[in-house]
This record gives sequence, C-alpha cells and structure tokens, in this order.
Amino acid sequence: MTVVLDGLRRLEYRGYDSAGVAVITGNGLAVERKAGRLANLEAELAGRDGFVGTAGMGHTRWATHGAPIDRNSHPHRDVTGKVAVVHNGIIENFHALRLELEAEGVEFTSDTDTETAAHLIARSYAGDLPAAVREVCRRLEGAFTLVVTHADQPDMVVAARRSSPLVVGIGEGEMFLASDVSAFIEHTREAVELGQDQVVAITRDGYDVTGFAGEPAPAKHFRVNWDLSAAEKGGHDYFMLKEIEEQPEALANTLRGHFVDGRIVLDEQRMADQDLREVDKVFVVACGTAYHSGLVAKYAIEHWTRLPVEVELASEFRYRDPVLDRDTLVVAISQSGETADTLEAVRHARGQKARVLAICNTNGAQIPRESDAVLYTHAGPEVGVAATKTFLAQIAANYMVGLALAQARGTKYNDEVAREFRELERMPSAVSQVLRTVGRVRALGRQLADSKAVLFLGRHVGYPVALEGALKLKELAYMHAEGFAAGELKHGPIALIEPDLPVVVVMPSPKGRAVLHAKLVSNISEIQARGARTIVIAEEGDETVLPFADELIEVPQVPTLLQPLVSTVPLQVLAAEIACARGYDVDKPRNLAKSVTVE
Repeated sequence: MTVVLDGLRRLEYRGYDSAGVAVITGNGLAVERKAGRLANLEAELAGRDGFVGTAGMGHTRWATHGAPIDRNSHPHRDVTGKVAVVHNGIIENFHALRLELEAEGVEFTSDTDTETAAHLIARSYAGDLPAAVREVCRRLEGAFTLVVTHADQPDMVVAARRSSPLVVGIGEGEMFLASDVSAFIEHTREAVELGQDQVVAITRDGYDVTGFAGEPAPAKHFRVNWDLSAAEKGGHDYFMLKEIEEQPEALANTLRGHFVDGRIVLDEQRMADQDLREVDKVFVVACGTAYHSGLVAKYAIEHWTRLPVEVELASEFRYRDPVLDRDTLVVAISQSGETADTLEAVRHARGQKARVLAICNTNGAQIPRESDAVLYTHAGPEVGVAATKTFLAQIAANYMVGLALAQARGTKYNDEVAREFRELERMPSAVSQVLRTVGRVRALGRQLADSKAVLFLGRHVGYPVALEGALKLKELAYMHAEGFAAGELKHGPIALIEPDLPVVVVMPSPKGRAVLHAKLVSNISEIQARGARTIVIAEEGDETVLPFADELIEVPQVPTLLQPLVSTVPLQVLAAEIACARGYDVDKPRNLAKSVTVE
C-alpha cells in the first residue's frame, strides 16, 4: 500500500478531485475511496488493517463523468466485488453500454463511465483476465487507459491503452504500471512504452503485451534519464518556482545536439529534406500555453522562411475544415504528447495527407508516434500544472523548426543559420540573469494580491507574451486577466482602464523595433494618464520608458525574436507569487489537470 500511495502522491498533479486504492488481499479485494485531495484518503487509511497484499493499484481523479464525490471515485468494482478498474480518459459510448447492462439487471452505484468497464470485464471473464480486457476494449470508443485487477488472479494486473498515456516499470521481482514514470522512478528507471490499442499483463516476474485482437505486439524499452530528485521540490516552496528556476537548464537541454555539422537536426525524422523544401504553408496547432508558443513561432518562421504560417487552436482546427495538402506542414505542440485535441488535429492532418512535425516533452507519447518528424524539448519532468519550463523549451524548439525549414528551403545560408543558433545558445545565460532579479518581482506580486484584475499589453512577439502572462494569472490566482495587442487598446480595451488598475506592458527593444517601441510608449502614456498602475518589462538601458513606468522590470538585451525567452519569466514569477499571497495552491490550481487527455 505504501508503494501505491507514494506513486499517487507524485501523480496527484494529474488530478485531485478524489483518490482511491484497491489491494488484492487474502480475503479478496480491499477498496477505499475518498473525494478531495489524496490527504483525505491517507487519513481514512491511517491505522487501517486489511490493505496488505502483493498486487494493488490506485488512482487520482479529475472528474469528467459524475461529480467528484466518494461514490464516483476510482477504483470501481463489478457487482461481485471481484473486479476493480481505474481509468483515465473518456469512454464515449458508455451510455449505450450502460443501457445494455442495465437491461440485463446490472445495478450501477456511480455516475461514471468507468463503472461500465468494470461490469463488462466481469461479464467477459472466464478465467483469463487479459482476454476479458481485450474483448471489452474492442467495444469501447474514445480515449482511455484501463488498469484492472481480479480477485481470482491475485498475482496479475492488466492494463490497456488507447490515446491515453501508459508506461510499464520493470523492477527486480516487481513490476509497475503508471501514466507517468515519475510514479515508480524511486524503484526503477527501466520502462516500456505501450503502443496504441495494446494490452499488457504484468506479474512480479515480467510482462506480456498484445494488441486488442490478441496478437503479440512489440514493446519499446527505454531508460529514464532523470532521477527522483528531479521530481521533488528541491527546497523550494512549490514545484512551480523550482521549475521556473530550472528554465536555463531546460533550454540548454532542448538545444543540445540539434546543430550538427552546420545543420539543424531533429530527434526523429521520417521525411526527407526534399519534403521540407516542398512545404508551401505551415499550420501550428496547440492548446493553452503551447498555443502561445505557437504564436511566437509564427513571427520567427515567417521571418526566416517567408512561408505563410497560421496558428490554430487544436480544439477548433479539424472542425473548421482547414485547407491542407501534401505540401502543408502541420507543427503540433504538446507538452505531454497526449493532448486529446492536438492528437485529433494531427490525425485529421494526416488524413488530409499533410506532413506533421511534433514538438513534445514526453518520449514515446502518442502524438510523436503518429507524426512524420519529432523535436523533443527535453525539459525534464514538470509537476506544476501551469506550464513554465516547458513553455520556454517549446519556444526554443519552434525556433529550431523555423531554422530547419529556412535551411532546407535556402532562405538562409548555413552561416546565417549558425549565427541564429549561436544566439539561441546564449539564451540559457540570459534567462539565468533574469532569475537573479525575481526577488523584486515576488515582492511586487505580494503588493498586487488584492487587485481585482490585471491587463497585459504587448506588440510583435510581446503580444503572445502578454497572452501567456494573463493566462498564468487566470490559472493560478483565479483573477480576471486579459492580454491585448497594444495597438488594439484604443479599439475598446481602454474602456477598462481605471485608477490603480495594474497594467503590465511588454516593451519591444528600442533598437530592434524602434517604431513599435515608440508606439508602445504612447500607449503607456495613455493608460498612465487615466490613473492605471504601469508595470513595464523593458530591455536594460531603455531609459525612455522610465517616466511612464510605476514599476520597471529589466530584462537583458537579446535579439527581438528571442525576447519572449526572457520577458516571459517575470510574468511566471508574478502570477505564482500573487496566487501564493492569495492563499492558493500554486502547483495544483482548481479544475485543471496537467495532461488534458479528453476533448
């Protein structure tokens, strides 16, 4: 039981509406479930006997079907109490299956789609648990990972996946299953990734992988290259601050090994350079923070390649019937590589014969597996739900995609690509310089904690930074926050300006974008004249903004296109500190989960 609870503790960032465990004991299945955080379950189990066995499982839930209450918590059991199931994802045809079971007299005890799977597996079971799971999976529609135990097979746990993460940990005399390797990294670094529509049966001595039809299936072994300390707070108040401070290393790791013999190289490339030369349009598809990194990518890719770039919310992409063909490149950005909307956008693009390049932080995830090329961000594990280091790593990866396209198409000479890449390699040091000044930003965050709203303004690449700053504040501090292109101020948003309203302005370089800089100075003057409190992020040495900045946050001088890598960092710290001052859990904001594996 200790092993299961420790694993759940490391995975609680994926969902924390409720938690539960099941253990196969000498007396059958012992199950306990509690709504709320994992601590509620641990308190319920404290001092309890009967939860001792050699096979067990646990689950932390982010509610999709059914309210986050005890009876909807996982694991779910069948009517005999012999089968227990935990589940990530959504079974889309559960209602029809539930009606079928109810017609047979099955009484449901929850409002979830998961309980349907438990009853179906019990009905199919004839002494062979993997066969029963395969039979049921063939009937399920949607995205799901199922983990199943049966009291009559106490030395086996069976799991299945479709479009939802699942990895196997290989220990000595012990085996593990989890949605993320961090759950078992204390026990083993040896792991196996499950492919699409595969079932795995584990015992203490090994594992067996098959497809849903029962055919033997290949399994890809890998070794985790980070240790337990990478998933701990390291003395920081919360994971997010630790991960903000890890950004220089994350950037360096993302860039490392991608410039070889004078050329940009990807991690995996299943298309020829000729394919890149033939690209005539680029779509970037992503969600949330990844979408903001895509907006930054648009400026860089268009500037370096002269190709038109459209940035799309993955949730809207396939529904608006975009015009795609063989010469279209779709860049799909997802931290987890399992984001449901982005995965479906990838599948739609592939169906239209477009080429797909994935940017992802998770080796072997579904989106990279279904793409023609992959660029891994190598940012390491990110526990905080609000993305920080993965965002900067995504921006760096986007830049490398732009340079690879420019090199393949000949819009930049090799020495020009080398020069741009060397500038990228300076960015970890520049971000480290920003991090040395975050104490002032944290103090400012505490001052702003009682504000009702905050506005963010930016131009050019500063506009996506403004959007990201607003999103971070909404995610963490539950405040009204909006990001605007500063040129739109006079077209409506200026009506929101009132005395003492904090307005964060992301200034462009007075050298690199002098025209835009002058226009933003005018914007700041307009809002300051109406009594707003101006917080200005500006390049070191930019004295022209001093008269208009109630609070000045300086960042190093860097090339214009690379400025988001330094100007985003203070906004991450600001949002986290405001949330902390307001008494909120910075790492686990309400209603959010780290990996959004349902549409």
